[in-house]
Amino acid sequence: MSRGSITSKLGRGLYLSLGWCCVALGFAGVFIPGLPTTVFILAASYCFARSSPRFQQWLLNHRWFGPSLRRFRESGGMPRSAKVAALTTMWIAVLLSAMMLSRVRLWAAIATLSLGVIGTLTILFGVRTVAE
Repeated sequence: MSRGSITSKLGRGLYLSLGWCCVALGFAGVFIPGLPTTVFILAASYCFARSSPRFQQWLLNHRWFGPSLRRFRESGGMPRSAKVAALTTMWIAVLLSAMMLSRVRLWAAIATLSLGVIGTLTILFGVRTVAE
């Protein structure tokens, strides 16, 4: 077995594992307020595109996750209302988490707030806004 095929199999395995972790987090986000669903499903689709066309098709055809994923793939962005909803729920979770973490470790609260800022900048400037 050549080194390239080992690296390729390892890479596909890592993308596949990460894809399923993202699906699990996306599924949890359906039920847990503040945990985003769409972001994790988009990440899972990205990972499956690099590891398993079968699982990518499964995700695209999923009755819960498929519609928003297909809409994102077709338009290349998010409607303004989806961005507002994503940012609102994200910041509720970030602020609650930072408040709880500040009692334990201040650096963890600061890191949480910093990641919230990075996520916000990504949604605002990295994801195209499309018509509703």
